[in-house]
Amino acid sequence: MNSDKIKLYSTLTIGVVAFVLEFLFGKLLWAQVLISVLGLILALIMFIDMIKVLKSGNFGIDLLAITAIVATIALGQYWAGWIVLLMLTGGDTLEEYASNKAKSELKTLLDNTPSQAHLLVDGTVKDVDIDDVNVGDTLLIRPKEQVPVDGKVIEGESNVDESSLTGESVPVDVTVGSHVMSGSINGETPFKMEAGKVAADSEYQAIVKLVKESASNPAHFVRLADKYAVPFTIIAYIIAGIAWYLSKDPVRIAQVLVVASPCPLILAAPIAFVSGMSRTSRNGIIVKSGTALEKISSAKSIAFDKTGTITQGKLVVDSFQLKNDFDQDTVLAYAASIEQNSSHVMAQAIMDYAVSKNLKLKNVENAKEYTAEGISGTIDGHIVKVGQGEFITDEKVDEVNGSGVYISIDGKYAGVYSLMDQIRPESKKTIQRLKDFGIKNIMMISGDKKEATDLVASEVGITQTYPTSLPADKVKIVQNLGKDYHPVIMVGDGVNDAPALALADAGIAMGYKGANAASESADAVILKDDLSKVGEVVKISRDTLKVAREAVLIGIFICIILMIIAGFGLIPTIIGAMLQEVVDTVTILYSLRARSDKL
Repeated sequence: MNSDKIKLYSTLTIGVVAFVLEFLFGKLLWAQVLISVLGLILALIMFIDMIKVLKSGNFGIDLLAITAIVATIALGQYWAGWIVLLMLTGGDTLEEYASNKAKSELKTLLDNTPSQAHLLVDGTVKDVDIDDVNVGDTLLIRPKEQVPVDGKVIEGESNVDESSLTGESVPVDVTVGSHVMSGSINGETPFKMEAGKVAADSEYQAIVKLVKESASNPAHFVRLADKYAVPFTIIAYIIAGIAWYLSKDPVRIAQVLVVASPCPLILAAPIAFVSGMSRTSRNGIIVKSGTALEKISSAKSIAFDKTGTITQGKLVVDSFQLKNDFDQDTVLAYAASIEQNSSHVMAQAIMDYAVSKNLKLKNVENAKEYTAEGISGTIDGHIVKVGQGEFITDEKVDEVNGSGVYISIDGKYAGVYSLMDQIRPESKKTIQRLKDFGIKNIMMISGDKKEATDLVASEVGITQTYPTSLPADKVKIVQNLGKDYHPVIMVGDGVNDAPALALADAGIAMGYKGANAASESADAVILKDDLSKVGEVVKISRDTLKVAREAVLIGIFICIILMIIAGFGLIPTIIGAMLQEVVDTVTILYSLRARSDKL
């Protein structure tokens, strides 16, 4: 049980015991002592916490609450003090509950960290802990397995998926001498590698370290309630001081401070945030805390990853160029028929393209795949090759904007596909909606090459791009944004985005594929495969903050009126505490408006 719950249950229990002692057994003094001791202990705890907050450069709302508790107890108004304690401990517990509930279903980044390696010793494979791998060790990487440490290929050929590390959607072909990074996923062919780094220094573990460092260095942020704490506290003290000076009665201090206790400040924001988080949940978004809602609502900048975020992370045929007077339907049908026998990720895109043209696939004889080069086979007596330009023909081939896949028939250059990552249909509208919200500084930070990044950015309306960015680069870009560009939101979907998501004022993860490093590092997680939810969470955050701010101001306005009335001695302390409950009820009911989608 956390400390906030302990405080709340202690307050409730002692209140019940004190009530029984005073009103059933007539032990008024015992009840007073019991509540007074509890109140002073909690006031001391709050005072210590407040000192820590002040040392960090913030001014919280605890000072007024502490004063109200001490004043009521010192002047014998212990039941009024208990009511204030109940509201304080209840507000803290509610806020903690909202935060913990949102985080409960998310797994940690370390769950996905490589843990074992296949060590080759005298031709025998031995499974060892990743931390036992030394530089120079020979490792076997089996199909579909994660590369455990950084190193280079010493035997075999394959293709590895580095998308979670670099953001590049196209698998990378590796041969002898190629560098491979820990955390990348091998394709269908096993290969042997030499460890170039120990686990602690490898790429994936470096990302884990960056996430931890980023999470432990959050940006400075002033919470909503604290913004109103200073002026409200000053006004309350001034009214209490004037009332005491004019009346010469110290009880007036307690009467004023009881109705001035900052329960609207304490309750309004947490309840509005719980309501707003409930609304985001209904819309397929997890927001982990009220502070995250505050930061998202006031964002001045937003940075997007490209692959899997602005784009779908799925290769499609962007265009096809026919060459040497071949029949286009024949070429497309031949290429798709050959690719049926390939395990390469590009093969499915080529087959889908043929299907979309209603072309009938043909039987293939002698199909053979050449790792990192392409695939060949015989169709209708013709030798057909599909793959890299130098593999399919000796002729000069064309450069294309996307990833090129070439085809030859009987050694003659027949055509080229340009494959590109498909832009999400909702991306452009989402970017425009964010601009309409007043977020002008919109960036794309991608591990992909400049041409692909710029092309996607221009399609969706983003003018500021940072291509070929590795995880550490993304962190630096977010880190180096000027003060005028904060708060900044980072939106991403992969392991490579995790450090930047953790470092940004607010990180939003496209976590629909399941809990992962991005989900763990982010402040908000979109559970549906829909980028428009980014605009939705910004809208809900702004609505929530608007309701919370209005609820706080309504509570403050009513409290000030009650303070002035109490200053004339017209509100007894216990009545003032009860009136404070009325103020709390009004504040709570107004804050619950944040649940509505009709705002």
